[in-house]
Amino acid sequence: MTMTGQRAEPSPGEAACDGCRTDDRPEPRDAEQESARERVNRRWNEILQETRVAQTGVQILFGFLLSVAFTPLFHDLGTFDRTVYVVTVVCGASATGSLIAPVSIHRFLSGQRMKDDVVEVAGRLMMCGMVFLALTIGCTLLLILRVAIPDSLGGALAGAVMLWFGLCWYALPLWLRRRAARRPDTDDL
Repeated sequence: MTMTGQRAEPSPGEAACDGCRTDDRPEPRDAEQESARERVNRRWNEILQETRVAQTGVQILFGFLLSVAFTPLFHDLGTFDRTVYVVTVVCGASATGSLIAPVSIHRFLSGQRMKDDVVEVAGRLMMCGMVFLALTIGCTLLLILRVAIPDSLGGALAGAVMLWFGLCWYALPLWLRRRAARRPDTDDL
């Protein structure tokens, strides 16, 4: 170990022992060799990483949304814009709840040997949270563009961005899943 807590690389001519690795990554394994426990642990770690990315974005956006109601221009908004704002804040709060829920569930059920169930529910909550996050972003964009751009151009641009989100976040992964399901299994991969 070095002073920074990282393992030192073996110097030239010095072989690393068979039981030691120079990094903290697990040995690469084929899907067939992965045990059920390893699979659920890997899936849980993936969900945690994905949640960290989504939580950061939704928390920043939600904080911004909460401050909007206290600005002087908020009182000048019409009924439609206020309604969009309320829907946006509710979607942001729902996204926050959905994306933080896996942490709470894990904490309550830790040690109960229910990781398979926790991973399944956490994955569903992540998808729900991503839908709410997309709606929050779309509604926020609609509010901003309605103020910045006259007429219905703002609504059209917000709709186009929501279509793009739908394509990138949902249609593309579903298409890739279907394509992979049709592909014959090969040993070359």
